[in-house]
Amino acid sequence: MVKVIEGDQDKIRSEPVLQLQEAGFSYSGRDILANVNLDVAPGSFHFLTGPSGSGKTTFLRLCYQALMPTRGTLRILDRDVRGLEREDIAQIRRRIGVVHQDCKFVDHLSMYENIRMPLQVSGRMAELDDSGFQDLIAWVGLSAHMDALPTELSSGERQRAALARAVVMSPDLILADEPTGNLDWKMAQKILTLLIELNKMGKTVIIATHDLQLIRTAKSQVNARVLRIANNQVQLAGADL
Repeated sequence: MVKVIEGDQDKIRSEPVLQLQEAGFSYSGRDILANVNLDVAPGSFHFLTGPSGSGKTTFLRLCYQALMPTRGTLRILDRDVRGLEREDIAQIRRRIGVVHQDCKFVDHLSMYENIRMPLQVSGRMAELDDSGFQDLIAWVGLSAHMDALPTELSSGERQRAALARAVVMSPDLILADEPTGNLDWKMAQKILTLLIELNKMGKTVIIATHDLQLIRTAKSQVNARVLRIANNQVQLAGADL
């Protein structure tokens, strides 16, 4: 099991990790998301589905404050995002791990340096000793690749490295944007297994995907709920998936 730093987390609370009330986001006068009402409980596991262009990535970007809602209320980790100072936003982001669709590595740095980068940026390098870091790398199966550059890894290895980087600060919330979209089924299952393990450790997980097979596989192993974006709204899908 992965060993990560404890972080500056609050005591376990019953408040939603995410809470949206009549929230929406518009761009160039066009609604991308509208009238979203949603509570995401601590320790829950959600899939976010919808056709390409429906707003899945926009929803995730709202969740880690890369975008701000243009109307309504959004609370992240019990903080209303409206009016937050830059340092407040930085503190919230430290409790959110994001796995981007394109991984977003610095290509001239080794994987060791890339995965540790969140610790360096936040000034917390001393909080994860080498033993803990090696445990994390072994957990994602990349112990033999830490000196490699990102371009020297396969798609599956890059995604596992992206997951390690996302959880190195022991976040409360993990957001993954199509993390298995470019992988074969065997590797997709490995990524899913890691995400399920994180959820069983108490982490809240939201995965944007269009892969129904992935969703069905997860639902046989964990209490996963499915959110579907349709008509610019996020709705809880039925149990027939």
